Amino acid sequence: MRTTLRGLTTGREKSLMAFFDQSTETLPRERLRALQLSRLREMIAQLRGPNRFYSAKLKEVDLAPDDIQSLEDLTRLPLTTKDELIAAQDEGSALSANATYPEPAYTRFHQTSGTTGAPLRVLDTEASWNWWGKCWGYVLAGAGLTAEDRLFVPFSFGPFIGFWAAVEGAREIGALMIPGGGRDSLQRLHLMREEGTTAMCCTPTYALRLAEVARENGFELNDIPMRITVHAGEPGASVPATKARIEAAWGAKCFDHAGASEVGAHSFECEAQPAGTHVIESEFIVEVLEPENGSALPEGETGELVITNLGRVGFPVIRYRTGDLVCLNSTPCICGRTFARFEGGVLGRCDDMVIVRGVNIFPSAIENIVRQFDNVDEFRIEVNTRREMRELAVEVELEEGSPIETTRAAIEKSVQNALGLRPRVSIVPRGSLPRFELKAKRFHKTGMGAT
Repeated sequence: MRTTLRGLTTGREKSLMAFFDQSTETLPRERLRALQLSRLREMIAQLRGPNRFYSAKLKEVDLAPDDIQSLEDLTRLPLTTKDELIAAQDEGSALSANATYPEPAYTRFHQTSGTTGAPLRVLDTEASWNWWGKCWGYVLAGAGLTAEDRLFVPFSFGPFIGFWAAVEGAREIGALMIPGGGRDSLQRLHLMREEGTTAMCCTPTYALRLAEVARENGFELNDIPMRITVHAGEPGASVPATKARIEAAWGAKCFDHAGASEVGAHSFECEAQPAGTHVIESEFIVEVLEPENGSALPEGETGELVITNLGRVGFPVIRYRTGDLVCLNSTPCICGRTFARFEGGVLGRCDDMVIVRGVNIFPSAIENIVRQFDNVDEFRIEVNTRREMRELAVEVELEEGSPIETTRAAIEKSVQNALGLRPRVSIVPRGSLPRFELKAKRFHKTGMGAT
Protein backbone atom coordinates (compact mmCIF):
# COMPACT_ATOMS: atom_id res chain seq x y z
CA MET A 1 0.00 0.00 0.00
CA ARG A 2 1.11 3.56 -0.65
CA THR A 3 1.67 5.93 2.25
CA THR A 4 2.90 9.14 0.59
CA LEU A 5 0.39 12.00 0.77
CA ARG A 6 0.70 14.61 -1.94
CA GLY A 7 0.46 18.41 -1.65
CA LEU A 8 -1.03 18.61 1.85
CA THR A 9 -0.67 20.88 4.87
CA THR A 10 0.37 19.46 8.23
CA GLY A 11 -2.64 20.81 10.09
CA ARG A 12 -0.47 23.37 11.86
CA GLU A 13 0.24 25.61 8.88
CA LYS A 14 -2.60 27.97 9.68
CA SER A 15 -1.79 30.39 6.88
CA LEU A 16 -2.39 27.65 4.33
CA MET A 17 -5.81 26.62 5.68
CA ALA A 18 -8.64 26.93 3.20
CA PHE A 19 -11.95 28.68 3.98
CA PHE A 20 -15.20 28.97 2.06
CA ASP A 21 -16.37 32.10 3.92
CA GLN A 22 -13.57 33.06 6.31
CA SER A 23 -15.36 36.05 7.85
CA THR A 24 -18.26 33.81 8.93
CA GLU A 25 -16.17 30.77 9.86
CA THR A 26 -14.03 32.85 12.24
CA LEU A 27 -16.79 34.92 13.89
CA PRO A 28 -16.48 35.32 17.67
CA ARG A 29 -18.84 32.91 19.43
CA GLU A 30 -21.16 35.64 20.72
CA ARG A 31 -21.59 37.12 17.22
CA LEU A 32 -22.16 33.65 15.80
CA ARG A 33 -24.94 33.03 18.33
CA ALA A 34 -26.48 36.42 17.48
CA LEU A 35 -26.48 35.45 13.79
CA GLN A 36 -28.17 32.13 14.61
CA LEU A 37 -30.83 33.87 16.71
CA SER A 38 -31.60 36.40 13.98
CA ARG A 39 -31.92 33.71 11.32
CA LEU A 40 -34.04 31.49 13.59
CA ARG A 41 -36.54 34.27 14.27
CA GLU A 42 -36.69 35.17 10.58
CA MET A 43 -37.32 31.54 9.60
CA ILE A 44 -40.06 30.97 12.18
CA ALA A 45 -41.80 34.15 11.03
CA GLN A 46 -41.89 32.73 7.50
CA LEU A 47 -43.17 29.33 8.65
CA ARG A 48 -46.13 30.55 10.72
CA GLY A 49 -49.20 30.04 8.57
CA PRO A 50 -47.83 28.62 5.29
CA ASN A 51 -46.10 25.59 6.86
CA ARG A 52 -48.87 23.43 8.32
CA PHE A 53 -46.50 21.07 10.16
CA TYR A 54 -44.58 23.69 12.12
CA SER A 55 -47.54 26.06 12.48
CA ALA A 56 -49.23 23.30 14.49
CA LYS A 57 -46.12 22.84 16.64
CA LEU A 58 -45.84 26.60 17.27
CA LYS A 59 -49.53 26.79 18.17
CA GLU A 60 -49.13 23.82 20.52
CA VAL A 61 -46.68 25.79 22.70
CA ASP A 62 -48.11 29.26 21.89
CA LEU A 63 -44.80 30.52 20.55
CA ALA A 64 -44.44 33.54 18.25
CA PRO A 65 -41.21 34.81 16.63
CA ASP A 66 -41.11 37.78 19.04
CA ASP A 67 -41.17 35.34 21.95
CA ILE A 68 -37.75 34.03 20.92
CA GLN A 69 -35.36 36.37 22.69
CA SER A 70 -32.44 33.95 23.00
CA LEU A 71 -31.35 30.61 21.58
CA GLU A 72 -32.45 29.02 24.84
CA ASP A 73 -36.05 29.83 23.86
CA LEU A 74 -35.69 27.32 21.04
CA THR A 75 -36.06 24.56 23.63
CA ARG A 76 -39.67 25.69 24.20
CA LEU A 77 -40.48 23.99 20.90
CA PRO A 78 -41.12 20.25 20.93
CA LEU A 79 -38.66 17.87 19.27
CA THR A 80 -39.29 16.67 15.70
CA THR A 81 -38.88 13.02 14.73
CA LYS A 82 -38.50 11.29 11.38
CA ASP A 83 -41.69 9.33 12.04
CA GLU A 84 -43.56 12.64 12.32
CA LEU A 85 -42.15 13.85 9.00
CA ILE A 86 -43.10 10.58 7.31
CA ALA A 87 -46.63 10.82 8.75
CA ALA A 88 -46.85 14.39 7.45
CA GLN A 89 -46.41 13.27 3.83
CA ASP A 90 -49.53 13.91 1.73
CA GLU A 91 -51.05 10.87 0.09
CA GLY A 92 -50.88 11.00 -3.70
CA SER A 93 -48.70 14.11 -3.71
CA ALA A 94 -45.00 14.88 -3.60
CA LEU A 95 -45.77 17.53 -0.99
CA SER A 96 -45.89 17.24 2.77
CA ALA A 97 -47.46 19.20 5.62
CA ASN A 98 -43.86 20.34 6.12
CA ALA A 99 -43.79 21.97 2.67
CA THR A 100 -43.93 25.74 3.21
CA TYR A 101 -44.85 26.66 -0.37
CA PRO A 102 -47.17 25.39 -3.13
CA GLU A 103 -45.76 22.63 -5.35
CA PRO A 104 -44.75 24.93 -8.27
CA ALA A 105 -42.16 26.57 -5.97
CA TYR A 106 -40.19 23.31 -5.70
CA THR A 107 -37.56 22.32 -8.25
CA ARG A 108 -35.87 19.30 -6.62
CA PHE A 109 -37.27 15.98 -5.36
CA HIS A 110 -35.22 13.56 -3.30
CA GLN A 111 -35.90 10.65 -1.00
CA THR A 112 -34.08 9.23 1.99
CA SER A 113 -32.30 5.91 1.47
CA GLY A 114 -34.66 3.97 3.74
CA THR A 115 -31.80 2.15 5.50
CA THR A 116 -33.31 2.99 8.91
CA GLY A 117 -37.01 2.77 8.01
CA ALA A 118 -39.58 3.95 5.47
CA PRO A 119 -38.27 6.45 2.87
CA LEU A 120 -39.03 10.13 3.40
CA ARG A 121 -39.69 12.46 0.48
CA VAL A 122 -37.86 15.79 0.68
CA LEU A 123 -38.29 18.75 -1.65
CA ASP A 124 -36.21 21.84 -2.29
CA THR A 125 -36.97 25.20 -3.81
CA GLU A 126 -34.37 26.90 -5.99
CA ALA A 127 -33.30 28.95 -2.96
CA SER A 128 -32.92 25.96 -0.66
CA TRP A 129 -31.06 23.98 -3.33
CA ASN A 130 -28.61 26.87 -3.62
CA TRP A 131 -28.31 26.66 0.17
CA TRP A 132 -27.37 22.98 -0.15
CA GLY A 133 -24.62 23.96 -2.58
CA LYS A 134 -23.37 26.63 -0.19
CA CYS A 135 -23.16 24.08 2.64
CA TRP A 136 -21.16 21.76 0.38
CA GLY A 137 -18.93 24.72 -0.45
CA TYR A 138 -17.90 24.71 3.21
CA VAL A 139 -17.33 20.94 3.02
CA LEU A 140 -15.10 21.00 -0.05
CA ALA A 141 -13.17 24.16 0.79
CA GLY A 142 -12.63 22.87 4.32
CA ALA A 143 -10.88 19.83 2.86
CA GLY A 144 -8.63 22.09 0.81
CA LEU A 145 -10.27 21.87 -2.61
CA THR A 146 -9.90 24.90 -4.89
CA ALA A 147 -10.77 25.94 -8.42
CA GLU A 148 -7.59 24.14 -9.51
CA ASP A 149 -9.03 20.73 -8.57
CA ARG A 150 -10.77 18.15 -10.71
CA LEU A 151 -13.45 16.51 -8.57
CA PHE A 152 -14.68 13.03 -9.48
CA VAL A 153 -18.08 11.89 -8.19
CA PRO A 154 -18.52 8.11 -8.79
CA PHE A 155 -22.23 8.15 -8.06
CA SER A 156 -25.18 6.96 -10.12
CA PHE A 157 -27.75 9.67 -9.60
CA GLY A 158 -31.12 8.50 -8.27
CA PRO A 159 -33.70 9.91 -5.82
CA PHE A 160 -31.35 9.44 -2.81
CA ILE A 161 -29.70 12.83 -2.33
CA GLY A 162 -26.29 11.20 -1.90
CA PHE A 163 -23.72 13.37 -3.66
CA TRP A 164 -26.12 15.43 -5.77
CA ALA A 165 -25.31 18.49 -3.66
CA ALA A 166 -21.56 17.86 -3.99
CA VAL A 167 -21.99 18.84 -7.65
CA GLU A 168 -23.38 22.21 -6.51
CA GLY A 169 -20.55 22.54 -4.00
CA ALA A 170 -17.99 22.06 -6.77
CA ARG A 171 -19.67 24.87 -8.69
CA GLU A 172 -19.51 27.10 -5.61
CA ILE A 173 -15.73 26.76 -5.31
CA GLY A 174 -15.11 26.68 -9.06
CA ALA A 175 -13.71 23.13 -9.23
CA LEU A 176 -14.14 21.03 -12.38
CA MET A 177 -16.73 18.32 -11.61
CA ILE A 178 -16.30 15.02 -13.46
CA PRO A 179 -19.37 12.73 -13.16
CA GLY A 180 -18.79 9.00 -12.84
CA GLY A 181 -22.31 7.61 -13.08
CA GLY A 182 -23.33 4.88 -15.53
CA ARG A 183 -19.95 3.09 -15.34
CA ASP A 184 -18.61 0.13 -13.43
CA SER A 185 -15.76 0.52 -10.94
CA LEU A 186 -12.93 -0.30 -13.34
CA GLN A 187 -14.27 2.11 -15.97
CA ARG A 188 -14.42 4.81 -13.31
CA LEU A 189 -10.78 4.22 -12.42
CA HIS A 190 -9.78 4.57 -16.05
CA LEU A 191 -11.78 7.80 -16.40
CA MET A 192 -10.13 9.25 -13.29
CA ARG A 193 -6.71 8.47 -14.73
CA GLU A 194 -7.56 9.86 -18.15
CA GLU A 195 -8.91 13.12 -16.75
CA GLY A 196 -6.26 13.64 -14.07
CA THR A 197 -8.65 13.58 -11.12
CA THR A 198 -7.25 15.28 -8.01
CA ALA A 199 -10.22 14.84 -5.63
CA MET A 200 -13.09 12.40 -5.15
CA CYS A 201 -16.40 12.32 -3.25
CA CYS A 202 -17.86 8.93 -2.30
CA THR A 203 -18.67 6.76 0.68
CA PRO A 204 -15.60 5.45 2.55
CA THR A 205 -16.73 1.93 1.71
CA TYR A 206 -16.68 2.69 -2.00
CA ALA A 207 -13.22 4.27 -1.84
CA LEU A 208 -11.92 0.97 -0.46
CA ARG A 209 -13.94 -0.99 -3.02
CA LEU A 210 -12.32 0.99 -5.85
CA ALA A 211 -8.90 0.20 -4.37
CA GLU A 212 -9.86 -3.49 -4.25
CA VAL A 213 -10.94 -3.43 -7.91
CA ALA A 214 -7.68 -1.70 -8.85
CA ARG A 215 -5.66 -4.41 -7.10
CA GLU A 216 -7.64 -7.24 -8.70
CA ASN A 217 -7.16 -5.77 -12.20
CA GLY A 218 -3.54 -4.66 -11.94
CA PHE A 219 -4.56 -1.00 -12.11
CA GLU A 220 -2.00 1.34 -10.51
CA LEU A 221 -3.71 3.95 -8.36
CA ASN A 222 -0.51 6.00 -8.39
CA ASP A 223 -1.37 6.91 -11.98
CA ILE A 224 -4.27 9.02 -10.66
CA PRO A 225 -2.99 12.33 -9.18
CA MET A 226 -5.43 12.08 -6.28
CA ARG A 227 -4.68 14.36 -3.33
CA ILE A 228 -8.02 14.64 -1.47
CA THR A 229 -10.94 12.28 -0.84
CA VAL A 230 -14.14 13.51 0.83
CA HIS A 231 -16.54 10.98 2.31
CA ALA A 232 -20.13 10.89 3.53
CA GLY A 233 -23.03 8.48 3.94
CA GLU A 234 -21.52 6.48 6.83
CA PRO A 235 -19.13 7.13 9.75
CA GLY A 236 -16.13 5.29 8.23
CA ALA A 237 -14.00 8.33 7.35
CA SER A 238 -13.83 9.22 11.06
CA VAL A 239 -12.96 5.64 12.09
CA PRO A 240 -9.15 5.85 12.49
CA ALA A 241 -8.32 2.49 10.90
CA THR A 242 -10.67 3.07 7.97
CA LYS A 243 -9.29 6.56 7.38
CA ALA A 244 -5.75 5.14 7.44
CA ARG A 245 -6.70 2.39 4.95
CA ILE A 246 -8.16 4.94 2.50
CA GLU A 247 -5.15 7.23 2.79
CA ALA A 248 -2.70 4.38 2.34
CA ALA A 249 -4.54 3.01 -0.69
CA TRP A 250 -4.99 6.33 -2.48
CA GLY A 251 -1.97 8.32 -1.28
CA ALA A 252 -4.40 11.13 -0.55
CA LYS A 253 -5.75 12.90 2.51
CA CYS A 254 -9.13 11.56 3.64
CA PHE A 255 -11.82 13.94 4.96
CA ASP A 256 -15.11 13.23 6.70
CA HIS A 257 -18.44 15.01 6.22
CA ALA A 258 -21.88 14.42 7.70
CA GLY A 259 -25.40 15.38 6.72
CA ALA A 260 -28.82 13.93 5.95
CA SER A 261 -31.47 14.34 3.26
CA GLU A 262 -33.99 15.81 5.68
CA VAL A 263 -31.42 18.04 7.43
CA GLY A 264 -28.75 19.25 5.01
CA ALA A 265 -24.95 19.02 4.86
CA HIS A 266 -24.22 20.06 8.42
CA SER A 267 -20.57 19.34 9.26
CA PHE A 268 -17.16 18.89 7.68
CA GLU A 269 -13.59 18.01 8.57
CA CYS A 270 -10.97 20.73 8.15
CA GLU A 271 -7.28 20.33 7.30
CA ALA A 272 -6.30 20.46 10.98
CA GLN A 273 -6.93 16.77 11.50
CA PRO A 274 -7.78 15.14 13.84
CA ALA A 275 -9.86 18.00 15.21
CA GLY A 276 -13.27 16.44 14.52
CA THR A 277 -15.92 17.73 12.11
CA HIS A 278 -16.94 21.40 12.21
CA VAL A 279 -20.64 22.25 12.42
CA ILE A 280 -21.63 24.88 9.86
CA GLU A 281 -23.08 26.99 12.65
CA SER A 282 -24.10 29.86 10.40
CA GLU A 283 -26.60 27.42 8.86
CA PHE A 284 -27.44 25.07 11.74
CA ILE A 285 -28.16 25.16 15.46
CA VAL A 286 -27.16 21.98 17.26
CA GLU A 287 -28.08 20.50 20.62
CA VAL A 288 -26.83 17.31 22.27
CA LEU A 289 -29.45 15.47 24.30
CA GLU A 290 -29.58 12.34 26.41
CA PRO A 291 -31.21 9.82 24.03
CA GLU A 292 -33.49 8.18 26.60
CA ASN A 293 -35.05 11.18 28.37
CA GLY A 294 -34.25 14.10 26.03
CA SER A 295 -32.47 16.14 28.69
CA ALA A 296 -29.71 18.54 27.63
CA LEU A 297 -26.17 17.27 28.09
CA PRO A 298 -23.18 19.47 28.96
CA GLU A 299 -20.51 20.03 26.36
CA GLY A 300 -18.05 17.15 26.21
CA GLU A 301 -20.61 14.42 26.87
CA THR A 302 -21.79 12.04 24.14
CA GLY A 303 -25.46 12.14 23.24
CA GLU A 304 -27.98 12.39 20.42
CA LEU A 305 -27.58 15.17 17.88
CA VAL A 306 -30.66 17.40 17.65
CA ILE A 307 -30.44 19.92 14.83
CA THR A 308 -32.26 22.94 13.43
CA ASN A 309 -31.48 24.08 9.89
CA LEU A 310 -31.67 27.80 9.13
CA GLY A 311 -31.51 28.09 5.35
CA ARG A 312 -34.11 25.63 4.09
CA VAL A 313 -37.40 27.44 4.60
CA GLY A 314 -39.15 25.35 1.96
CA PHE A 315 -38.57 22.11 3.92
CA PRO A 316 -37.28 23.01 7.41
CA VAL A 317 -36.47 20.89 10.41
CA ILE A 318 -36.57 22.39 13.90
CA ARG A 319 -35.11 20.47 16.84
CA TYR A 320 -34.88 17.34 14.70
CA ARG A 321 -33.79 14.12 16.40
CA THR A 322 -31.19 12.73 14.01
CA GLY A 323 -30.47 9.50 15.90
CA ASP A 324 -26.74 10.24 15.51
CA LEU A 325 -24.36 10.20 18.46
CA VAL A 326 -21.94 13.12 18.80
CA CYS A 327 -19.73 14.85 21.37
CA LEU A 328 -19.64 18.66 21.04
CA ASN A 329 -16.56 20.83 21.52
CA SER A 330 -16.84 24.62 21.03
CA THR A 331 -13.23 25.56 21.77
CA PRO A 332 -11.46 27.28 18.84
CA CYS A 333 -9.76 24.98 16.35
CA ILE A 334 -6.14 25.47 15.33
CA CYS A 335 -7.39 26.00 11.78
CA GLY A 336 -8.76 29.37 12.94
CA ARG A 337 -12.46 28.45 12.77
CA THR A 338 -14.76 29.23 15.67
CA PHE A 339 -17.42 26.78 14.43
CA ALA A 340 -17.95 24.09 17.10
CA ARG A 341 -16.79 20.56 16.34
CA PHE A 342 -18.04 17.03 16.79
CA GLU A 343 -15.12 15.19 18.38
CA GLY A 344 -14.46 12.12 16.24
CA GLY A 345 -17.24 13.10 13.83
CA VAL A 346 -20.54 11.23 14.03
CA LEU A 347 -19.75 8.39 16.40
CA GLY A 348 -22.61 6.08 15.43
CA ARG A 349 -26.36 5.64 15.69
CA CYS A 350 -28.25 5.58 18.96
CA ASP A 351 -30.10 2.44 17.91
CA ASP A 352 -26.94 0.66 16.76
CA MET A 353 -25.54 0.20 20.25
CA VAL A 354 -26.09 -3.31 21.61
CA ILE A 355 -25.14 -4.93 24.88
CA VAL A 356 -23.45 -8.30 24.54
CA ARG A 357 -22.70 -10.02 27.84
CA GLY A 358 -22.58 -6.72 29.68
CA VAL A 359 -20.41 -4.92 27.10
CA ASN A 360 -21.70 -1.88 25.17
CA ILE A 361 -20.78 -2.34 21.50
CA PHE A 362 -20.95 0.05 18.55
CA PRO A 363 -20.30 -1.17 14.99
CA SER A 364 -17.67 1.56 14.49
CA ALA A 365 -15.56 0.08 17.31
CA ILE A 366 -15.47 -3.29 15.54
CA GLU A 367 -14.80 -1.65 12.17
CA ASN A 368 -11.80 0.16 13.68
CA ILE A 369 -10.38 -3.21 14.73
CA VAL A 370 -11.10 -5.15 11.54
CA ARG A 371 -9.81 -2.41 9.23
CA GLN A 372 -6.39 -2.61 10.90
CA PHE A 373 -5.86 -5.89 9.04
CA ASP A 374 -4.64 -4.90 5.57
CA ASN A 375 -5.69 -8.22 4.01
CA VAL A 376 -9.39 -7.76 4.94
CA ASP A 377 -11.40 -6.68 1.90
CA GLU A 378 -14.90 -6.81 3.36
CA PHE A 379 -16.68 -7.79 6.57
CA ARG A 380 -20.09 -8.19 8.19
CA ILE A 381 -21.09 -7.96 11.85
CA GLU A 382 -24.00 -9.84 13.37
CA VAL A 383 -25.35 -9.86 16.90
CA ASN A 384 -27.72 -12.73 17.54
CA THR A 385 -29.04 -14.84 20.38
CA ARG A 386 -27.86 -18.41 20.87
CA ARG A 387 -28.91 -20.48 23.86
CA GLU A 388 -30.53 -17.33 25.32
CA MET A 389 -27.18 -15.52 25.25
CA ARG A 390 -26.20 -12.72 22.89
CA GLU A 391 -23.28 -13.48 20.63
CA LEU A 392 -21.09 -11.27 18.48
CA ALA A 393 -20.22 -12.80 15.10
CA VAL A 394 -17.89 -11.29 12.51
CA GLU A 395 -17.65 -12.60 8.94
CA VAL A 396 -14.53 -11.58 7.05
CA GLU A 397 -13.51 -11.76 3.40
CA LEU A 398 -9.74 -11.76 2.77
CA GLU A 399 -7.42 -10.93 -0.09
CA GLU A 400 -6.47 -13.86 -2.29
CA GLY A 401 -3.63 -15.89 -0.74
CA SER A 402 -4.07 -14.60 2.82
CA PRO A 403 -3.31 -16.97 5.73
CA ILE A 404 -6.84 -17.91 6.76
CA GLU A 405 -6.50 -19.40 10.23
CA THR A 406 -3.76 -17.00 11.33
CA THR A 407 -5.84 -13.97 10.31
CA ARG A 408 -9.03 -15.36 11.83
CA ALA A 409 -7.34 -15.98 15.17
CA ALA A 410 -5.65 -12.56 15.13
CA ILE A 411 -8.94 -10.72 14.51
CA GLU A 412 -10.64 -12.73 17.25
CA LYS A 413 -7.87 -11.88 19.69
CA SER A 414 -7.87 -8.18 18.76
CA VAL A 415 -11.62 -7.88 19.29
CA GLN A 416 -11.37 -9.74 22.58
CA ASN A 417 -8.53 -7.53 23.82
CA ALA A 418 -10.27 -4.31 22.81
CA LEU A 419 -13.85 -5.10 23.87
CA GLY A 420 -13.44 -7.69 26.59
CA LEU A 421 -15.53 -10.38 24.94
CA ARG A 422 -14.75 -13.20 22.54
CA PRO A 423 -16.44 -12.98 19.14
CA ARG A 424 -17.12 -15.78 16.69
CA VAL A 425 -14.94 -14.88 13.69
CA SER A 426 -15.32 -16.78 10.43
CA ILE A 427 -13.55 -16.39 7.09
CA VAL A 428 -16.02 -16.54 4.20
CA PRO A 429 -15.29 -17.21 0.48
CA ARG A 430 -14.27 -14.29 -1.70
CA GLY A 431 -17.21 -12.57 -3.32
CA SER A 432 -19.74 -13.87 -0.79
CA LEU A 433 -20.24 -10.55 1.05
CA PRO A 434 -22.07 -7.67 -0.62
CA ARG A 435 -20.24 -4.63 -2.02
CA PHE A 436 -21.68 -1.15 -1.65
CA GLU A 437 -21.59 2.05 -3.71
CA LEU A 438 -23.69 4.08 -1.29
CA LYS A 439 -24.42 3.42 2.39
CA ALA A 440 -22.99 0.11 3.56
CA LYS A 441 -25.18 -2.22 5.61
CA ARG A 442 -22.69 -4.36 7.54
CA PHE A 443 -24.35 -4.46 10.96
CA HIS A 444 -27.20 -6.92 11.53
CA LYS A 445 -29.19 -7.73 14.65
CA THR A 446 -31.20 -10.96 14.63
CA GLY A 447 -33.34 -12.60 17.28
CA MET A 448 -32.90 -9.62 19.60
CA GLY A 449 -35.17 -9.25 22.58
CA ALA A 450 -34.95 -6.64 25.29
CA THR A 451 -31.55 -5.22 26.09
